[in-house]
Order: sequence, then structure tokens, then C-alpha cells
Amino acid sequence: MEFEHTPVLLKEVLEGLNIKPDGVYVDGTVGGAGHSGEIAGRLGEKGKLYCFDQDEDALKVASERLERYGDKVTLIRNNFENAVTDLIQRGVDGADGILLDLGVSSYQLDNAERGFSYRYDAPLDMRMDKDNPVSAYTIVNEYSETEIFHIIRDYGEEKFAKNIAKKIVQARAAKPIETTFELNELIKAAIPARMRQDGHPSKRSFQAIRIACNRELDVLASAIGPMIDFLRPGGRLCIISFHSLEDRMVKEAFRTAEKPCTCPPDFPQCVCGKVSKGKVVSRKAITATEEELAGNNRSKPAKLRIFEKA
Repeated sequence: MEFEHTPVLLKEVLEGLNIKPDGVYVDGTVGGAGHSGEIAGRLGEKGKLYCFDQDEDALKVASERLERYGDKVTLIRNNFENAVTDLIQRGVDGADGILLDLGVSSYQLDNAERGFSYRYDAPLDMRMDKDNPVSAYTIVNEYSETEIFHIIRDYGEEKFAKNIAKKIVQARAAKPIETTFELNELIKAAIPARMRQDGHPSKRSFQAIRIACNRELDVLASAIGPMIDFLRPGGRLCIISFHSLEDRMVKEAFRTAEKPCTCPPDFPQCVCGKVSKGKVVSRKAITATEEELAGNNRSKPAKLRIFEKA
């Protein structure tokens, strides 16, 4: 199967990374290699790109698309939360640019059997790493009603989370909920008809279950600090998020890295000793242009933020 791999905010990412031909770059979420292919194409003989993904299928696709760049590119199967540790173990002492394109990739959404999309009938899965013991099936069929409610409310910001959790638990008492379409029907039944006008009724709940299944917010929270520390002076961390909770987390982490001082505002001078790690390049999140939106509707929720190391 040939997967669509139109990279989101490509022009803005390439500008944001400020690529040097002999630099060291990291793509923490290589996916279909849309961004990586363009980054690698801008590197000279001494340039290096390390591509991470926890999804074995993604790495196979990326490997084919990046093969022409030879040993400029190294593909590594690992979650990006482990990227800095992995690179240090490989003898890499820093990076000139790091990219994280969060959320689910186009090829994962378009691969029906992976169970990421509510648009295809498939087994409930949603694991980015197939070795992950927790799948969407696990959450839907084994988690308590309270746990499911909290996941859908907190990660999906779904108004009807309580009712959806209740419907799921009632249904699974008769038989396990095994497919995406079975879950669709339960979600639809839990949302009043007049409230189903804003897109597909399953959108928020599927997003929430996927985030919980892959520990996406925990992974992001643990990765940002070490990645900023790993940057060389002038190096940049570019993060594309698709969810308000992710964007908030990135915004706050960047702000703290820029202004870490915890002294009360009325202190005449800083005594906490916390020093700025650099500056936020993008005061406001960078979003897709009208031109990009016209050609790639998946870029609509995308927000890019950039931090530059001092």
C-alpha cells in the first residue's frame, strides 16, 4: 500500500530548523519521512540526520524513502523520549536541530488495520509500537468506567465523556468491544443527535484513547527538557502539535526554559540561580497557510513552536 505522506508545515519547519549543511539533526517522529527527506536533502557530506520512530512499519517506509541519502541518515527504532540517551550512547554529543511532529501520522491513519481511524472498520488497536502491551482494546474492555471517563474527558475534552464511558461498560458486559465501528456506534448512541453536528462524533474519543494507549502526553513531558539541553548553541527544537493539551505543554516548557527564574517578582535581583537556556523563536504558534490548508486538510489543527538554545 502506498501511503500519503504530505508533511505538515514543511516550509515553516525547514525555516525553523535553520539547517546548516554540516549540522547534526534529529527527527524524533520520522513517520513517512516527509520532513526527513527534505532535511536530508539539505545536508552536505558531513551532515547527519538521526531518525527515530517506535513504529516498525513507519521505519520500513522511511528506510525506502531515505535510502538515496546513504549514511547521512541513521534510522533508529525507539520512542523519542529515549532519543537523547540513545544518541549519547552512540557518541553523538549534541544536535543543531530537533523536530517532533506529534500525534498520528498520515500513513497510520490511512492503514485501516492499525485501528487508528474511526473511518475504517478494523480491530481496536491504535498502538504506535506493536510491542506495547496496552492497546485501545485493552482500555475499552479492561479499564474501569471511571478510568475511561477520565481519559475521554481529559484527553479528548469530550462533553459527553461520562455517558460514553457508561455505554462502553454496559456494552462490554454482554461481549467484548472488538472493532472501531462497534465503538463508533456506542459513542454515537451516547451523544444526543442535536450535538453531533460538529464533525464525526467519535473524533474526540478516538483521539483520547490513542493518547492514553501511547502515553503521548507523558512522553512529551519527559522529552522536552533533555532535548533542549542536548541542543548545541544556536540549535533549535521545533515541535508540531495537534492537540490543545500538547500545545499548552510545549508553550509552558519553552517559556520556562527561556525564563526559569522562580524568585518572587518583588525581589530586586535573582537569587534562585536559574539561568535561561535560550529563547522562544515563535511567540505565537505558527499555523498552516490558506494555501496549505487547501491542499492538506490534516494541517488544520497543526501548531508549530520553536525554541533556540543560547
